Amino acid sequence: MVGNTTVQYLQEYVKAKDFRPELKKDYFLKLSEEVGELAKAIREDLTRVETGTVQSAIAEELWDVIYYAVALANCYGIDLEKTIAEKEELNRIKYGQETRFETGR
Repeated sequence: MVGNTTVQYLQEYVKAKDFRPELKKDYFLKLSEEVGELAKAIREDLTRVETGTVQSAIAEELWDVIYYAVALANCYGIDLEKTIAEKEELNRIKYGQETRFETGR
């Protein structure tokens, strides 16, 4: 599955297993908690190598952050693929960047 996961698929996956819009405040609190855990893992450089598992506590915490960010987007009906492209174009103009974000990749 290397390189084949789209943001759209992530949104569909998270929504299928965990979609409770009434808990959006709880999702936000979990996101905040996971950001704190990521900060701790980075500060302590918590890396570990185990055959057949996620190789890093940092990687695990990054996924948790992404998961709850996606869950929140789902609660608010936000299409992240569309939002990413729109926001990157605004940033490109604002910061005078030449590199354009390519959609459909």
